[in-house]
Order: sequence, then structure tokens, then C-alpha cells
Amino acid sequence: MDGTGTPGRRADVAFADGVIIGVGEDLAAEHPDATVVDATGQVVAPGFIDIHTHFDAQVFWDPALTTSCYHGVTTVVAGNCGFSIAPTRPGDRNLIAHTLEKVEDMDPASLNAGIPWEFETFPEYLDTVERRGAVLNYAVYIGHTPLRIYVMGDDASSRSAEPDEIETMAALVREAIEAGACGFATSFAITHLGADGQPIPSRWADRAEIDALCRAASESNGVVGINGATETLHFNEIYDLQLSLGTPFTYTAVLTTNTGAHLKAVQMHRDGMARGAQVWPQVSCRPLTFSMNMVEPFTLNTSPIFAELMPKTLDERRAAYADPVWRQRVRDGWAKGIGLLPRWETYEIMETTAHPELVGRRLLEVAEETGRDPFDVLLELAIDEPDLHGVRVKAVVANDDEAGVALLLNEPGCTLGLSDAGAHVSQLCDAPLPTDLLGKWVRDKGVLTIEDAVHKLTQVQADLFGFSDRGVVREGLAADLVVFDPTTVAPGPLRRVRDFPADAERLTADQPSGMNHLFVNGTPVIVDGKLQEDAITARPGKVLRSAR
Repeated sequence: MDGTGTPGRRADVAFADGVIIGVGEDLAAEHPDATVVDATGQVVAPGFIDIHTHFDAQVFWDPALTTSCYHGVTTVVAGNCGFSIAPTRPGDRNLIAHTLEKVEDMDPASLNAGIPWEFETFPEYLDTVERRGAVLNYAVYIGHTPLRIYVMGDDASSRSAEPDEIETMAALVREAIEAGACGFATSFAITHLGADGQPIPSRWADRAEIDALCRAASESNGVVGINGATETLHFNEIYDLQLSLGTPFTYTAVLTTNTGAHLKAVQMHRDGMARGAQVWPQVSCRPLTFSMNMVEPFTLNTSPIFAELMPKTLDERRAAYADPVWRQRVRDGWAKGIGLLPRWETYEIMETTAHPELVGRRLLEVAEETGRDPFDVLLELAIDEPDLHGVRVKAVVANDDEAGVALLLNEPGCTLGLSDAGAHVSQLCDAPLPTDLLGKWVRDKGVLTIEDAVHKLTQVQADLFGFSDRGVVREGLAADLVVFDPTTVAPGPLRRVRDFPADAERLTADQPSGMNHLFVNGTPVIVDGKLQEDAITARPGKVLRSAR
């Protein structure tokens, strides 16, 4: 499967010095001294490209970028949602760490222990990643949130930028992309709240600032990545802005909802495409599911009443949970449509030390049995724990309508994204998106052909980001290759481990089925399903400075 979407064919692939040197029949006979990998009955495809990750910090302590490498990924794009870790002044490092804690579930102790702060500017960050090396290819946006903090200091989360500040930020965007950033990323998502429970810096930007920074990215041939929309920039206006600037835009995300909002988004996208817009909404084949404790209840924090607790102590949080007046304030907000309304029917009790007999039960079932409201049951489970950490629930937020997912996967101009690999590490693990797509949606459900799925995972992404030397199995291109068994490919189990700096925990999926070999720039990274220590030492990945 060469990545172009054309029908697969039986062929050998020969490569040397990191480059494909031949695609055809019986190439082993032409290269008698070559190492031969027997892929009979399997699929050889370009390495997959994951365009929505948050490996900005993890790349330093986990150069293999696990879990992604186990699922056929050879290239990642980091810095999504505007959360790069550069530019950052030394005095702002703790603020950046605690912002990432709140919005992306990254442990500040891990960040402080794992990031080698050998950089301040964005070009210095790229050079540091390149100097230290990575096993996979690495591209990264410059992010709006650290950019605002770098230029505006404490005011970044309290006001609009002045014209001179906007020009300084625009100059830094141009500098970053000229140094090799793949583009500029920002976020207006209501789930993105800072360490103080207030909207993150990028959500304070006015239209003049947004336009100026996107224009700076366009002038430097960078991609623009956007998460969510705002009163300042509606989704339909993203298409207008792209048409005025010309550079490709991608936004996160179109997911199925029980309100049918995804159908409106699809129609808006079709209208934009008809006008010639190059806007790529990101879609996913996986339900958006969060595993949360009640210390950092990510989706519930979209309620401003919950958000008030984000900077407070555990004792203050416990007192609020026990307070009937506080509970009613939350309910009143939900009744007005403020924040993401919990889908109580999807809540499942995953952990509770105080009530182990409830593990595996649906929260709504427990509430009905006891004649209580599910919100009250959840808070009382939390209060019964010694430190609030002991209870964990799983909740589906969106994208669990399989008919809707099938529509989105086949929608022209939409692209695969939102694996969020490297973020929400204790709450979800959607890095298996490629193996889920190939197993469930291609083999089991027949929603896509295998050629279409491989095309979406490879050439589509490479073309969007200008990775002109990868994404296709073709002579002269980079030898980024994956070998998988289409009859058995599947994501495998999730498990919770403690292998991050400062003994921090995360979810991982490092045992997929059918993923047999992975080559990055010709170097074997996965052999017979096993990550190779030699590859971790060699670090064959390249920093892809595509715009430059």
C-alpha cells in the first residue's frame, strides 16, 4: 500500500542509507547482501503521521515517543492547541508547567524533572530537540499560550494585546517558522483553563491579534492549527480567514454529539470547500472518553463553578463538594447550558477505595438504586475518600455515535487527528487511533478500504504539512515504513503504569496486535513487535523543519 490510495500490489521495497531505492518484484535477488525482512501476507505501508500530539516535553525523556511508536507512527506533530513549551523565560517555567497540568493533565513534577531547560526561544527549543535526538520524526507548532506569556507577562491571562505587543508576537511567529516550526497553533476551547481556573492566555486574544498571528504564519508558509472556536472567531469564519490568507488551516475537532452539531459542522465544511477553502477539520475513529479523579475532573471543570476550585486546596475542594449550596450553583449553571453537560448515562466507576463493591458499576444505576441524583452520588463517593484521589470515573464526552463516525471518516476534506498523544496521560490514551482505524473500521466494519485508511494516515497528512519527502512508498523518499498484519491488527489493552519522571503515572497501550515492524529513516525501531534498544540509542528521527 504505497499511501496514495491506489490499489495495493505485491512488491518488495528496498532501502539503504535511510532512503527507498526500489519498489518492485524480486528486489532481494538484485541486492544479495541486503538484510531481508519477510513480510509475506502482510501490508507494507508508509509510516503513519500523527498530526495532533503533545510530545513537546515528553520528547526529552522518552525519545521513542511511546505509545505512538507501537502503533505504526513514524512522524508526529507537537505543539497542538497552542501549548508548545517555547518561547519561555526562566521565570515563567513553573507557570507553563502548571498550565499544562490543568489543560493537558501533565504532572508538573514530571515536567520539572524531565525538561532540560537549555532553551528560551523557539529556535533554541528546536535546536535542543535536534541535538538530543528522537526515535521518531518530530515537527512542532509555535504555540499561542507561551507566546502571549513571553510577550505580555502576567497580563497574558487578563486582557487583549496592544498593537505593539501583537507585532512582537507576529515577529516571533515568523522567526519560529523560519527556524523550522511547522506553523502556528492556538486554542479557544472551553475546556482549556489555566492554573488559576481562568481561560488560558490564547482565549483572551481579540480578532486583530488572531488575524495578525495567522497572517504571520501564512507569510512564512506555516500551517495554522486551531482548537475550538470563540465569539471572536466562529467556525465558519475560520474558512473566511483561510481564504484571505491562503495557508492551510486545520482545526480540532468535528466529533459526533447527541445534539447533531457534527452534521451542521459537516455542512459548513462542505460550503467552505465549495468556495475553495483549504481547511481540514480533524476527525477521530475513537470515542472521546476521559478517566478522571475528582481532584482534576477535566470535563466538569468547564463549569465556571467547578473552575473556581482549580487553584484551591484539597480541603477547600472537599468542603465545596459537601456543600448543598455549591452543588445547586453547579446545577443552575448546567440548566443554563454553561459548560459541558455531563452525560451521566456514560459514567462508570473505575476506582474507589472506600466502596470497592461499586467498581465497574454505572453511576446512573447506583443513583437509581439509592434514589439519589447521580451528581450527588459522584460527590459523595469523592468525599468518602481520604484525599479525593481514590475515586476515578470514566465518562464519554463525544464521538460514540458509530454511524456519525462512519460519515465523518468518509467526509472529503476531513483529516485524522486528536490522538492527543502525550497529553491527558492519566485520563486517556488515544495514540492507538491508527490500529483502531485499521482493525475496527477497516477490517471489522468495512467503513473504509484499507487503501483509503492508509492514504488518510500517510499522504494526506504529509501533503497538509509539506512533508514532501515522506508519506508515500516511492523511490527517492524517506524509508519510513510500517509492516502490519491486516487480519489481526488491533489496539491491544490499556494499562496504567508509572514510568514518567518523578514516578508519575500514565495510561499506555504498548501491546497492539498485528504491528510487526517499524522503520524510521531506514532504522529498525520495532522488530517483531518489540521496541529496539539500538533505535533508542541511535535516535534516527529527524526534526522536520518543513516550512523552512
